[in-house]
Amino acid sequence: MMRQLLVFALARIKRLKVTEAEDGVDGLRKLATGKFDLIITDINMPIMDGLKLVQRIRSDENHKDVPIIIITTEGSTEDRQRAIALGANAYITKPIQAPQVIAQVKALLDI
Repeated sequence: MMRQLLVFALARIKRLKVTEAEDGVDGLRKLATGKFDLIITDINMPIMDGLKLVQRIRSDENHKDVPIIIITTEGSTEDRQRAIALGANAYITKPIQAPQVIAQVKALLDI
């Protein structure tokens, strides 16, 4: 449900093409097949959580510099600090507002 809302919100950015993944493992598979300008993930996902996904992306030479936004219900300072330390560029806690996400995406993509 949240992913669908994000896709709908991101459709407001005309030059953006969105690729969805079911979980962290699916996300890694999709990263292996293409080039992406930005990654949005949640911490709580099945199979591979978002923090592990961030670690894997940052250790991959092809994607290590891709901006990453984490959108999650995990709002503690410790969670935020850990995500940023692992390499996330932005951390947004739910509930989210579409303008907030759009602004963060535009800022990270410099559009």
